[in-house]
Amino acid sequence: MVEQVLLVSLFTFIIHLSETLTYSLRLAGVRLGKLAVAMSLSGIILLISRTANMVQALLTGKILDYAKHNQDYHLIDQFRIIIGAAALGTFTALLLFPSAVLLSSRVISHLEVAGSIPQMIRSSVSFQKINNARYHLRFPKLSMLSRLRIGGIPKRLVVLNCLVTAIYTIGVLAALLASTLTTEYSTAASQSSGLINGMATILLTILIDPQIGLITDKVLRGERKTATLNKVFGLLMVSRLVGTVLAQVLLEPAAYWIKWMVSVL
Repeated sequence: MVEQVLLVSLFTFIIHLSETLTYSLRLAGVRLGKLAVAMSLSGIILLISRTANMVQALLTGKILDYAKHNQDYHLIDQFRIIIGAAALGTFTALLLFPSAVLLSSRVISHLEVAGSIPQMIRSSVSFQKINNARYHLRFPKLSMLSRLRIGGIPKRLVVLNCLVTAIYTIGVLAALLASTLTTEYSTAASQSSGLINGMATILLTILIDPQIGLITDKVLRGERKTATLNKVFGLLMVSRLVGTVLAQVLLEPAAYWIKWMVSVL
């Protein structure tokens, strides 16, 4: 079962790494003036993330089944390892972000020339070009941290993104943990991750995405500098990292909240 936990952790790592790196595509799209192309590529990355999420949910369910038949198995400790993989994936994305922005610019340019994803893969993916990608690698510098002061950026945007990330990170795990806390409503609890993820989706759609869109439009119109968008995405990534740490704290309270909800509905 250790291998199962490690596999789930790997998928969790991929999910949070890929979703965080979509910010690099957006930033590259704004810099090149090709935001629509960048957003379409972001959709592909999110598709990979959602596919990994489905596999992750299946494997996590197997861990739960094993825990139900082995009373000495510490399920919550395994879930904390999985949440730790989410934090590691987000932190890795932070380190890769400068390189990802440069590589994203190249991908967008290649897609514009090729005209389609399959054609771009056929014309651009080769050993030589993959080897040349190392020339676009950039590592974060400590001076970048000084630019991430929250001045000029809505504080509620950063706080909400942190909260949404925490909720999204524990949605499935909290539901599965809640199913072990009740015997009468265990099936209902295991299927109730939407109670948590639904809240995160509503907050993201109504309060976060429109704010990012407004700031992006102002940068595209020249009303604000591109550096503002750099700061926004930097703060959003940092807040995502803090959110994955906050998820460790919220895991058990969320499980008990789900247990209470399924018992009163």
